[in-house]
Amino acid sequence: MVLGLLCAGQANAFNFFDVAKRAKTLSSEGFKPVNNNIPKELRDLKFAGYQQIQAKREGYHWNDAKLPFQIAFNHLGMSFDEPVKIHEIDAQGVREIKFDPALFDYGNVKLDPNVAKNLGGFAGFRILSALNDPAKRDDEVASFLGASYFRVLGKGQVYGQSARGLAIDTAMATGEEFPRFREFWIARPGNKEKHLVVYALLDSPRATGAFRFTFTPGDDTVVDVKSRIYLRDRVSKLGIAATASMFLFGSNQPSPTPNFRPELHDSDGLAIHAGNGEWIWRPLNNPRRLATSGFAIENPAGFGLLQRARDPSRYEDIEDRYELRPSLWIVPKGQWGKGRVELVEIPTGDETNDNIVTMWVPETQPKAGEALDLEYTMYWTRNEPKYHDSKVAWVQQTRRAPGEIRGADQIRRPDDSTAFYIDFVGPVFKDLPQDVVIGSNVSHNGNADILESTVRRNPVTGGWRLLIRLKVKDATKPAELRAQLRNGDNILSETWSYQLPVNENAQ
Repeated sequence: MVLGLLCAGQANAFNFFDVAKRAKTLSSEGFKPVNNNIPKELRDLKFAGYQQIQAKREGYHWNDAKLPFQIAFNHLGMSFDEPVKIHEIDAQGVREIKFDPALFDYGNVKLDPNVAKNLGGFAGFRILSALNDPAKRDDEVASFLGASYFRVLGKGQVYGQSARGLAIDTAMATGEEFPRFREFWIARPGNKEKHLVVYALLDSPRATGAFRFTFTPGDDTVVDVKSRIYLRDRVSKLGIAATASMFLFGSNQPSPTPNFRPELHDSDGLAIHAGNGEWIWRPLNNPRRLATSGFAIENPAGFGLLQRARDPSRYEDIEDRYELRPSLWIVPKGQWGKGRVELVEIPTGDETNDNIVTMWVPETQPKAGEALDLEYTMYWTRNEPKYHDSKVAWVQQTRRAPGEIRGADQIRRPDDSTAFYIDFVGPVFKDLPQDVVIGSNVSHNGNADILESTVRRNPVTGGWRLLIRLKVKDATKPAELRAQLRNGDNILSETWSYQLPVNENAQ
């Protein structure tokens, strides 16, 4: 066991810094891949077969203890083929929770019991609690499964985007490296504890790390993260507080083929609160070619992938319930310095692929042996306005369509342009006089001709709608657009920042 594991009576001495010491020691050693010896019958499982293997309810950790949390383990199999060790911290010390096939119901999967006993670990685990019903203790709050990925739920939410402990060289020509959590320590909660603490040790060929996650379930589940990263070798792109989501099509990029669902995505935009106070909204795309965008920022105040479209009619999907997918708002603690929030958009043809990645990329990387310490709080929410400045209007939706003009006969006719209809909402509009004049600041990267920019009151939302009609100059290059609403010199809204990808602009 790592660090010699503490003896009885010393459990209180185990903390984040014990894991950090192990991470530092690992960083000075050569990377050793995990011994992967799972049998072929597990490795060759398809998704439906893997789903047959379920943790038994009576096998949930702390099931008989009447604690506010339980732990359900994930079995190795399919692509989840690297065992992780899981430990419990309690008043008697620290002990490893050994894998036991008796904890699982194997359904129709045939597995030699003698083989199962030698698997050496779990694929991951799920945190359970009375999230939606005080009488039901087995609602999922979070899941750690695969590499350094984890997903979290608040009350009334369904799983959508994922968070990652660390991302390395995402969308680089040299290929991405996927660090993994190789070991966990879970602190046994008190009988009335409202939070659960999980420590994790991260490892990869070029990086190690220590993490402390503090989960507080609720309407918005809050996760406080403390991390320390060490590099074995320099990387091209280091991604902190990375997230992964899915965007197939939406109001700003309708489906190219008929679909009963008007929109299909786990997130519809990237929100950023820059260190200088500016709020930025970047609607997501499913591009034909990989696209990477960077927003240079010093000391970010917040960022994250949001699902602002909350009306079920935006999706019309009564099975997958995309309107219930959580947004993830990340608030850095302390001064993160210079860097960029990066958005990676990857082409995908179906909703099973997470094709959207965001991360904080620091301008300066730590040298080998030096620690990079960063802390942040994650809010998994469906109440996006709660985390937005009420004095700044936000984009409710972006709708894209072929541009048109109305003739003298009142008939609308296409004019070979592209039109964006951007609805801004927020309390900032409530106190404005009825005769107020709202204008806009619209700019671009030089690859567009703006044919029209008009602002009109939206009587349905109580906000204002900005119409931008444009023609792209060179369809082989992206067109970058920015827009804000203003009242004279007073900026009223966040910055709408949009990219028309290459070859996506011909309507």
